[in-house]
Amino acid sequence: MKKRAPKILLIEDEKMLSEMYMDKFSQAGFEAILSSEAKKGLRLFKGKKKFDLIVLDILLPLENGIYFLEKLRNHKNPAISSIPVIIFSNLDDPEIERKARKLGIEDYLIKTNYTPNQIVKEIKKYLK
Repeated sequence: MKKRAPKILLIEDEKMLSEMYMDKFSQAGFEAILSSEAKKGLRLFKGKKKFDLIVLDILLPLENGIYFLEKLRNHKNPAISSIPVIIFSNLDDPEIERKARKLGIEDYLIKTNYTPNQIVKEIKKYLK
């Protein structure tokens, strides 16, 4: 039986970056779903979608990544509230990083420090 492709939710509002990473994730064998806003990303959990990992930007339109993370961690379904999250942002702010770590993220990666191939390698570390 063929193993199921890891399902990743990418929450990124920058169109060029999101397209590039969606392609890169697909090439790496991931099933990736994109959301450009925190609230839209949260609505994806109302269906039958089960994600193995979330790659989350902090700087988003309307509500930011911390808002998404707080809502996710407070979700009443433990299968959803415990999904691993990697922050992938250009916001290098120690206070925001501290908040995110307190909310149980796996890692806080600064976009400019990683190539797309390095990001795929980082993601693979956190997929079970």
